[in-house]
Amino acid sequence: MKKQHIQDTFGNIDIYLFDQLLKGTYDQCHTILDAGCGTGRNLLYLLKSGANVFGVDQNAEAIAQLKRLSMSFPQVDPDENFKVASVEELPFAADTFDLVISSAVLHFAENLGHFEAMLNSMWDVLKPGGYFFCRLASEIGIESLVRFIGNGRYILPDGSERFLVNQEMLLRLTKKIGGELHEPIKTTNVQNLRSMTTWCVRKTKSS
Repeated sequence: MKKQHIQDTFGNIDIYLFDQLLKGTYDQCHTILDAGCGTGRNLLYLLKSGANVFGVDQNAEAIAQLKRLSMSFPQVDPDENFKVASVEELPFAADTFDLVISSAVLHFAENLGHFEAMLNSMWDVLKPGGYFFCRLASEIGIESLVRFIGNGRYILPDGSERFLVNQEMLLRLTKKIGGELHEPIKTTNVQNLRSMTTWCVRKTKSS
């Protein structure tokens, strides 16, 4: 019963995104984009909170499902807010969103150029002073266990193939894009099979 209540309230929200919500980090974020949203696992609670939520994904069926989910929330227009689009070519104007969410998306980059195209696209639509929440695969803690196959991509111990970052790269990118960490970089090592890193950045108001 308790589990069902939590599920009904928060959906399958990323636990590290939930952590930021608990801390109140995004209390003043009213216009939110989930870039690579899938069926909206991270959006149910935000919709219930009254936020004006947007999402893009390349999976048309996932977007159709999200549109159906959002129909009961008057603050959104399903056809305008949820679109089939690529992360590297977001169909929104610059400086639009208070918060951009990127959950398990960037590690599907084909190479560094693709990675930076997606990152720059998301950063461009974020307002100065806005927040960027990112979860992505990394080599942190499993450096000796991954196998480099070129173009920034690796074979992980669990057999999956991902574009991997490390802490030095994330710190360098934070500075390059004009951001500042508002949380330390945190990594979860899943039994030496894979590592998932949480990268929480705020866009400096002068950037």
